[in-house]
Amino acid sequence: MNYASYIDHTLLAMDATIDKIKQTCEEAKKYHFYSVCVNSCYVPLVKETLSGSDVKVCSVVGFPLGAMLTRAKAFEAQLAVELGAEEIDMVINVGWLKSGMLQDVYDDIQAVKEACNNVPLKVILETCLLTKEEIKLVCEMCVKLDVAFVKTSTGFSHSGATVEDVMLMRKTVGPLMGVKASGGVRSGETATQMIQAGATRIGTSSGIAIIDGNATAATNY
Repeated sequence: MNYASYIDHTLLAMDATIDKIKQTCEEAKKYHFYSVCVNSCYVPLVKETLSGSDVKVCSVVGFPLGAMLTRAKAFEAQLAVELGAEEIDMVINVGWLKSGMLQDVYDDIQAVKEACNNVPLKVILETCLLTKEEIKLVCEMCVKLDVAFVKTSTGFSHSGATVEDVMLMRKTVGPLMGVKASGGVRSGETATQMIQAGATRIGTSSGIAIIDGNATAATNY
């Protein structure tokens, strides 16, 4: 399987240095990963480093908690796009969802989507914190808003993607919307399981380990 075309090569650690960001970009170019996914402050650097390659620039927004003001989240997305982000991964406001503030959650996603100005938006649910019904509710919102992807996890909570959740997300959004599995995907075996469950993108810092079949070389996402 050509895993590389599925992989958003990810570096979101708090202690990520400029050298590590550049190294991640060089790895992505070497292995022809789909994108490099970083925090928004690194978008200009990643755009410059990936220039001339086939690897896209992906930025997270409202990461990892999703609990900032909607206008702030949308503004971050707008700036990231203006600076070169070609995809945006935003985190929903889980607290609002848990509080039954469904319209606010919907409006939050909508505001970021509008700020993306036609750049593909992935919506991170943080599935490990949600009930199955809550996963379905957010997926249904995303279908209505016609976002590009729903995404399982930030990788910063107590667990990441599961086959069961990916299957539920795929079933809810239908065959056309993207589904991104992220968090804990560190081997070719796990990546295959996620793809077979319906994932069309994999978010991981372990892309090289997945490609090389060496899970022991994986770093934490």
